[in-house]
Amino acid sequence: MKKFLPDKFVLTMLCIVLLAFLFPYPASPDFFIDLTLVTQIGIALVFFLHGANLEPSKLVASLKNWKAHGLTQATTFILFPVLGLAIYYSTGDVLAKELRLGIFFLTALPSTISSSIAMTALARGSVPVAVFNATLSSLFGMIITPTLIALVSTSALGNMSLLSSVQDIAQTLLAPFILGQLARPIIQKVVSKHKWILNRLDRGVILLIIYVSFAKSTIENVWSQFSAMQFGLTAIIVLTILALTITTTTFLARKLNLSLEDEIAAVFCGSTKSLANGAPIAQILFAGSPQLALIMLPLMLYHQLQLIACATLARKYADKAMETND
Repeated sequence: MKKFLPDKFVLTMLCIVLLAFLFPYPASPDFFIDLTLVTQIGIALVFFLHGANLEPSKLVASLKNWKAHGLTQATTFILFPVLGLAIYYSTGDVLAKELRLGIFFLTALPSTISSSIAMTALARGSVPVAVFNATLSSLFGMIITPTLIALVSTSALGNMSLLSSVQDIAQTLLAPFILGQLARPIIQKVVSKHKWILNRLDRGVILLIIYVSFAKSTIENVWSQFSAMQFGLTAIIVLTILALTITTTTFLARKLNLSLEDEIAAVFCGSTKSLANGAPIAQILFAGSPQLALIMLPLMLYHQLQLIACATLARKYADKAMETND
């Protein structure tokens, strides 16, 4: 029964959403602390530490496995967006534009890093392949995600052009990441010794982004404009996307004759979407929009569902790997 229950972070996330509904005032411009500025500083610090924590040699060692890499990146940046486009243009009569945009935004995001690698390790898959693809996906997403969003709706970027959106993401996310890589020889030992700080900071920034976006939506009275049926339909669509991508990636991995270890890495890296990257990217692309919480809602639903699905799948893969080794 425990595997179907949300983990502590998801429960904390739900509490933060409730807090934003009950006490939205700290997210208002009148509050004595600018939470948006605090969020931006936190995002930059997180990506700096991610850069310092990444070991380049692990990526180089995995370069040769091109079939697994190609499948994973194609799933993330071709299969997912195609599904997202189909849903975006076919649900105009039943879903609000903000929720449709949120679903497409979800499909345009890069893969998770920590979750996909952890699940691959748990399932006894190829960790080097998972590390390579999760990291590459995260870097690609800084450019591909805003480009895909602009293809659907340039108005989604507010007053920003595509070029300025990419530049803003590069400045806020990529630049700190590169600085972290440059500082790695100096601070590597400290960062490696205190990885728990990075994990806590990572999750803390995500929770702050969620609080600010939901609180601003509450202040603007956005939630009253949408029915429970629309939210329910969004949840069904998100669940369908997850099921389709896991099934398709597994099928293609076997058609390509990937080893079981590479299949596991491709499935977990290809089917997961990053809340850790998605929340900061949304904060940049839709800055100042009172609909930000609605746009992020499908991603938050997907995050919970992918944790349950991948944990269950990881156990099945681990059992299969043990049987194969026996």
